[in-house]
Amino acid sequence: MNLKNYITDVNDFPKPGVIFKDITPLLNDANAFKFAIQAMAQKILESEIDVIVAPEARGFLFAAPIAFATNKRLVLIRKPGKLPRKTVQTNYSLEYGAGELQIHEGDLKPKDRVAIIDDVLATGGTTEGIIKLIESQGAEVKKILFLADLKFLHSADIFKNYNLESLLEY
Repeated sequence: MNLKNYITDVNDFPKPGVIFKDITPLLNDANAFKFAIQAMAQKILESEIDVIVAPEARGFLFAAPIAFATNKRLVLIRKPGKLPRKTVQTNYSLEYGAGELQIHEGDLKPKDRVAIIDDVLATGGTTEGIIKLIESQGAEVKKILFLADLKFLHSADIFKNYNLESLLEY
């Protein structure tokens, strides 16, 4: 199945000059979504992973069913003020702004083997922030997995020290 048929370009969103990859058509097609989840879950099963970590909100859409399908723990990365317990935080930047990410303190254990799952890799700023949060907890990033990689928005050697994979490349 060609999953690119289920991803739509939206020009000038969220600001002029940005071409947004809209994954909602993929989510709206049960077969395409199932295919994507199964393909990504297989990549997790082929790796030595204890925990799946995902940022809100679109990362949750993929990470939750993959965690379920692979019987792995799921840890959420959220924006400030969304997690009720004590958190650890970091700042990050992306192609059209900046932000802050948080994780519950103690959700990751030292030596946990972690996979980061998200929908689209653009400039990598969000993922860099997530890596900092994971490593600050003594856990190890073993895999970074995306539905789609926008290779034209980042350097070719981005995350060269990590096992980076995606189902689609643009």
